[in-house]
Amino acid sequence: MEMISTSPHRKFYYGWVIVGLAMLSMSYWFGLRTTFSLFFAVLIDHFHWGRAEAAAAQSINMIAYMIMAPIVGSFIDKIGPRKVILPGIVLTGLGLLLCTQIQTLVHFYLFFGVMVGMGVTCLSIVPFTVILSHWFERNRGLANGLAGIGIGIGPVLFVPLIQYLISFWGWRFAFFAFALLVFTIPLFLNAFFLRHRPEELGLLPDGEHPHGISKEDDPKRGTNNPFPPSPIQREWMLKDVMKTVRFWALILFPSLAVFGVYMIMVHQVRYLMDLGVEKIWAASLFAGMSAISAGFRFFWGWLSDRIGREITYTLGGICFSLGILGLLLYQYFPSYLLLYLFAFFFGAGWGSTAPMIMTISGDLYKGKIFGLIYGMVEGTIGIGAAFGTWIAGYIYDQTQSYSSAFLLAIFLNLLSILLVWLAAPRKFRLIKT
Repeated sequence: MEMISTSPHRKFYYGWVIVGLAMLSMSYWFGLRTTFSLFFAVLIDHFHWGRAEAAAAQSINMIAYMIMAPIVGSFIDKIGPRKVILPGIVLTGLGLLLCTQIQTLVHFYLFFGVMVGMGVTCLSIVPFTVILSHWFERNRGLANGLAGIGIGIGPVLFVPLIQYLISFWGWRFAFFAFALLVFTIPLFLNAFFLRHRPEELGLLPDGEHPHGISKEDDPKRGTNNPFPPSPIQREWMLKDVMKTVRFWALILFPSLAVFGVYMIMVHQVRYLMDLGVEKIWAASLFAGMSAISAGFRFFWGWLSDRIGREITYTLGGICFSLGILGLLLYQYFPSYLLLYLFAFFFGAGWGSTAPMIMTISGDLYKGKIFGLIYGMVEGTIGIGAAFGTWIAGYIYDQTQSYSSAFLLAIFLNLLSILLVWLAAPRKFRLIKT
């Protein structure tokens, strides 16, 4: 009977392939979310739709995501990721393909809002957070940080590509090309390379090899598992989890952080244009922030494995608040230095959100109901994103200024930091050594 080697010279760990799949898939997810504004702009001119009624397609898309997130999360471990993710990719591609035939608003709502909104959830942060929680323990922050880079590079790659296709070939061809990209790259790679757990390959999380366990045996039955579950990861029922303060701290802190993220993402270009900044320059600033956030997602994930989630998230939150403060001060001190500082600090702080949300959730609730819990986390994130987008516009309509909205974003971000300390992931994770 062949025994698994315990040599310190380990081979390449397959978990990093899963990280690569997560990064790729999430770049499609966020690329779809951010390219909506490009299709939105051309469709309202083509069909002469009102802005509010056309924008409702994105709202329907977000509602579909919020509904599907807990379902997708809970199904990952119940029936396996392939049976969830692959049909979702097909539904996403089919929805984009049908978007080439849009003639009415109902078509736009159904094809992009409902079909793409439901399908793209299977390419999002939800399923891969659950999957990666099985593959990594000590390196969970690093793995999630690398995977989260996809959120940053998605807009950088897809926004200019889709804009080019729309400009030279039309919006119908752009939808067709996006569908083709979905059907080929993520569908093919996930079909061939996606694995659910390291035990399928005779490994433990982080590439550890079970001591004295044969490849023919079930590694989960070993007695030398270096990753024993924490008490909070044992046989919890959702109704019991929901009675704890820790659960509600986990549910609320991401929503409060993303509230500010979407407030800035949606309104910063219009805010700067009102102050005399050219549209193309303001849009380029957003692209720069996306690129900065991508780099910092890796950094924050790596750092959190070494100094802890709470300290890392606090540092990221401070950067986030400093960035918004720089944007706020620009209306009083119109210096481009403030805009560069805004782009750097906001991008850095934004980069801390996804890897820390993923990692803290995994630290606290990895187990049988983790998929459902993380789906609920993402559902409330969607609420925060939608409400943050709306409230900033409402405040401006009432006051003709974004100042109160930006100050509210800073306040809620600082509150989210306090909630992370209240959730206390340090009590339920293994320290990187």
